[in-house]
Amino acid sequence: MQINNKQSKFIKNTCMLYLLSAAKMLFPFLTFPYLTRVLSVDGYALLAYVKAAMSYMQMWVDFGFMLSATKDIARAGRNIPLINQIVTNTILARVLLGVTGAAALAFLSALIPLLRQNLLFVWLSYVAIFLSCFMTDYLFRGIEQMHEITIRFVTMKGISTALTFVVVHSDADLLYIPILDIVSSAVALILIYFQFGKYNVRLIKPSLRRAWEYLKESAEYFMSHVATTAFGALNTLLIGIFLPEADIAMWSVALQLILVIQMCYGPILDVIYPEMMLHKSLGLIKKLFLIFMPLVGAGCVICYWGAPLLITIAAGDKYMAAVPIFRLLLPVLFLGFPAMLCGWSTLGAIGKIRQTTLTTVISACTQCAGLGILILGGMFTVPMVAVVRDITESVLLGTRVSLVIKYRKEFS
Repeated sequence: MQINNKQSKFIKNTCMLYLLSAAKMLFPFLTFPYLTRVLSVDGYALLAYVKAAMSYMQMWVDFGFMLSATKDIARAGRNIPLINQIVTNTILARVLLGVTGAAALAFLSALIPLLRQNLLFVWLSYVAIFLSCFMTDYLFRGIEQMHEITIRFVTMKGISTALTFVVVHSDADLLYIPILDIVSSAVALILIYFQFGKYNVRLIKPSLRRAWEYLKESAEYFMSHVATTAFGALNTLLIGIFLPEADIAMWSVALQLILVIQMCYGPILDVIYPEMMLHKSLGLIKKLFLIFMPLVGAGCVICYWGAPLLITIAAGDKYMAAVPIFRLLLPVLFLGFPAMLCGWSTLGAIGKIRQTTLTTVISACTQCAGLGILILGGMFTVPMVAVVRDITESVLLGTRVSLVIKYRKEFS
């Protein structure tokens, strides 16, 4: 059977998407055990806390443009003047968000002692976030040239990761971490300049009115992203406000290990999604549930009993206090797979985009309410935060399963 150009392009983009996903898993996996060993507990706590704060800053400057701008670029087809307009005004919109984000960060830094005491580290970290305003991954997604994104990401992260091992050896070298991010971002921007020339894309005179329109269009996507981010970064930020730095470090190590294991779900869901878009088979979802849930359950049991060994391998002996936290977070691993499976792979396949987003919002509100109860009731501890996180995941799964049941007749 011959493969036509359209099929060949699809296969190439799919391969590049998997390579990009693998790279996003690999680079943090390489630096995580290294940094936990060369940094002190307080040093790693500072790094983890600032990264949590920066995840909100990154979410703010992204503002859903990865979806909305990609859609606009795809609809533009080969209309280069329209693509130039979309790219230019999206960059302007993101720069405006970057400026307001800087004002918000100044306020947070005055409010939160850990940030206030490390202002140079905080603002260097934000420079890399601000530079991302000029990144144009949405362009290459829209014109279906995923290899450009993958090559650029691997290049920039490869540089920062390799240099991390060379220059970061103790807490005295912490400032090098955001500096390396700035350097890698600068390299990425240079690559984007050459990529623009390759596809005849250029920046034109921006329009503030157009930029505002793009901001309004992206707002719905942004709200979904806010709810998703609340699951992780909010917990870390509140722990840094109410608890000692050692608690930040132990929570961050346990959560990072959960997230690394949870990344293994991604390739399975990525393979299922296009199949579900074609066939909308609820039977396929049931089969996958029956096949993988026993494996997920067995993996959680192994993780529970092997937690001391896993923490030792991943972070070192000085983080053994993270073992009980990791064990408390294991329900997130167990419930996370069916929750993800019932989400975009299932409900998304039958066009229930807003309903799927709503489940995330409900879960995020549940988490915020739970954290509020802990704070007001004087029960705010890391183990209790882990319990609230487990409850949140169960709410996410429950709401999505109820929607699958409600719309079961829309599946084939």
